Amino acid sequence: MTSPHPALPRREFLSTLGQGFGGLALAGMLQRDGLLAAQTPGVLGGVLHHPPKATRVVQLFMAGAASHVDLFDYKPELEKRNGQPWDPGEKVELFQNGHGATFAPAWKFQPYGDCGKPLSEVVAPLGRVADDMAFIHNLVGKTGVHSSATLLQSTGFQLPGFPGMGAWVSYALGSLNDNLPTFVVLPDHRGFPSNGQKNWDTAFLPAQHQGTIIRPGSDTPIADLFAYKNDYVTAESERAGRNVLQRLNEKYVAERPGDSRLEARIRSYELAARMQLAAPEALAIDGEPAHILKMYGLDNIPAAWPTEINAPEEIAHFGLKCLVARRLLERGVRFIQIWSGNDNSFPRRNWDSHEDVPRDHGPLALGMATGAAALIEDLKQRGMLDDTLILWTTEFGRMPCAQGGKGRDHNPFVFTNWLAGGGIKGGTTFGPSDEWGYKPLDREHPTQVYDIHATILHLLGIDHTRVTFRNNGIDRRLTDVHGHVIHDLMA
Repeated sequence: MTSPHPALPRREFLSTLGQGFGGLALAGMLQRDGLLAAQTPGVLGGVLHHPPKATRVVQLFMAGAASHVDLFDYKPELEKRNGQPWDPGEKVELFQNGHGATFAPAWKFQPYGDCGKPLSEVVAPLGRVADDMAFIHNLVGKTGVHSSATLLQSTGFQLPGFPGMGAWVSYALGSLNDNLPTFVVLPDHRGFPSNGQKNWDTAFLPAQHQGTIIRPGSDTPIADLFAYKNDYVTAESERAGRNVLQRLNEKYVAERPGDSRLEARIRSYELAARMQLAAPEALAIDGEPAHILKMYGLDNIPAAWPTEINAPEEIAHFGLKCLVARRLLERGVRFIQIWSGNDNSFPRRNWDSHEDVPRDHGPLALGMATGAAALIEDLKQRGMLDDTLILWTTEFGRMPCAQGGKGRDHNPFVFTNWLAGGGIKGGTTFGPSDEWGYKPLDREHPTQVYDIHATILHLLGIDHTRVTFRNNGIDRRLTDVHGHVIHDLMA
């Protein structure tokens, strides 16, 4: 006999069960096994695919393409053959022009940590945490165009119209707090990178999962959170206005079911009301002890900075974002994206060093290394590094040969990522590049961005093949139809 009641889907069954006494026992067992995901669960309904190693992610993104061979991927052959004709034995594809001579790293390398990892002296602060880091040197891209390559690393696709990784994580796992956004973006103080907000947009996912932009240290860190100062807006009138707006929004939503945009806007207003209390405290670093401010390079800030790009300024700006990131992580923000460098400008204010690697990379690299090392150390001393996953990336690398004497052209054929924290085996190096840092040593088995994304989702307790969203008749996912978890990187 057929039951008159249709079978409940698994997620709905678990949700319904969770409302009774049986759900209390189930929740206890899931919590014990590390499978209960969030205070406000996402599409997974609070139930993960496997026990997670991490609950939070920080993505450090170097806009403009940082040079792997000058920072992390030591190639003695470049030093040995510096100034000699560079010939890898095959046709060389360049983004611009000028196939120059072999170009040695702009800075000396030396080993750090018990692992003996060689790092450039310009990122020497990271040497203190070398044993916590795992490097991937055989990452390959698909394009040498900044906008497409930035989207590929941010969203898993070269074209616009796809959600950022942080949006996928928010969609899958939900929020760890009620008063701050799930996904926060800390852009470069000079402006947005290539593609702007498309890098952290939700595209076809529900709109509430998009990144919230916060600009630490600015006069207005969060746009539109507070009313502008004037003589006619009072707390009472603002409250009355919100009440009217709420009634209008509820009417609009009732007339247009299935449209997530207004619902997301309503949720954002509700969140903004809660953030008016929580955000100022989270962004206020004046209560941090002196030794913490010094760790992040924030102990000696002048009244004004020089017009030229300089290391102390880069240290201060990037260090502030890293310190604010730590404070947001403490308060339950799940995914934070920190940007270094803005879209193309001249003189260079990003990592796109076609003209002069020492001039451009020097200040940016030291600023990044100081802030990133401080963040790792700070999280570690607070017991938070074990479940906070840090990813360092950029859109592609730079060529082994010189461009115009002191610059390097784009190299999408191989570049470096590194990870640290939640579930990562520190002090390891995976997937070498060739003797030049031109292409992967094993060209048949490179690492792709899909593998990085699959690994991050895996460490969060997510099977990357099982979190999808149907759009235009296709079940889309962060890793498209690709991706393998890199188990060699895991502790």
